[in-house]
Amino acid sequence: MLDKFNPQLNSNGELTHLLSLENLPKEILFQILDTAKSFIEISNRQIKKVPLLRGKSVFNLFFENSTRTRTTFEIAAKRLSADVLNLDIGRSSTSKGETLLDTIDNLCAMHANLFVVRHASSGAPYLIVQHLQQTGRNDIHVVNAGDGRHAHPTQGLLDMYAIRHFKTQQNSDFANLKVAIVGDILHSRVARSDIHALKTLGVTEINAIGPETLLPKYLQEMGVNVFHNMEQGIKDCDVVIMLRLQNERMNGALLPSANEYFRHFGLTPQKLALAKPDAIVMHPGPMNRGIEIHSEVADGNQAVILNQVTFGIAVRMAVMSIVAGN
Repeated sequence: MLDKFNPQLNSNGELTHLLSLENLPKEILFQILDTAKSFIEISNRQIKKVPLLRGKSVFNLFFENSTRTRTTFEIAAKRLSADVLNLDIGRSSTSKGETLLDTIDNLCAMHANLFVVRHASSGAPYLIVQHLQQTGRNDIHVVNAGDGRHAHPTQGLLDMYAIRHFKTQQNSDFANLKVAIVGDILHSRVARSDIHALKTLGVTEINAIGPETLLPKYLQEMGVNVFHNMEQGIKDCDVVIMLRLQNERMNGALLPSANEYFRHFGLTPQKLALAKPDAIVMHPGPMNRGIEIHSEVADGNQAVILNQVTFGIAVRMAVMSIVAGN
């Protein structure tokens, strides 16, 4: 039985679906991060598999293109010993007019245990969870791999893992950090998930930096500081999270040009020097070099971008093992 106030939790307050980081208790976030740490160690072994999802079927339903997220979910599920099926959306019955929920019903009939869902429509994973509950399939779990502009919870979690790994000695240290999020926040589900997670974990100084056309109006209501000047916003930050310009989600001309954007909001060595000397640089990928970030920064010692990819496997292993165990 799901908590009617938070459909991600069962009646015991345990995580049974991962749909968003908004309103998730701090204890669950740390449970996922702690579990991921144990899977990092497993990933360094010669034999990387554990039997936690043996006999379970994980269906990757990606209605949007993806490389990193889909691949790391597949690797994560296989390392948990699950049977993994990647649905080819372009050739599936959804391309012939079948509805999303009809597709889910058919896959349930194939004894699916867990759906990993990426969809262009915000709320699609919630709709699936609601449908599963209404049809009495509370033993099937859903993990949101990104829905529209709404949320990308596993990316948010792996970002929190990277921050904890590189910038904290204990969980309470989150409260001492100053974090900058730079770029196209308006269209970014990653930014929303990061902000919710950072606030829950105790970060009080979050700076959103970007042109006025790419910053949503609700940021200050979330307790985020808004800057249109990157030099001011990045000053003395411990963490700099760069975002991709999501041209595919933009309606109309929101920017004068890519060169103009890079001049004002691209992360260069000179701008990074305004942050703390030991600041880390993050990016969810894919990066647009020369538009969002200078190659010297992306390949520099302060960048932890490839570490994020590695951590993503362990975090997704943790999420799937926890939800399937509840």
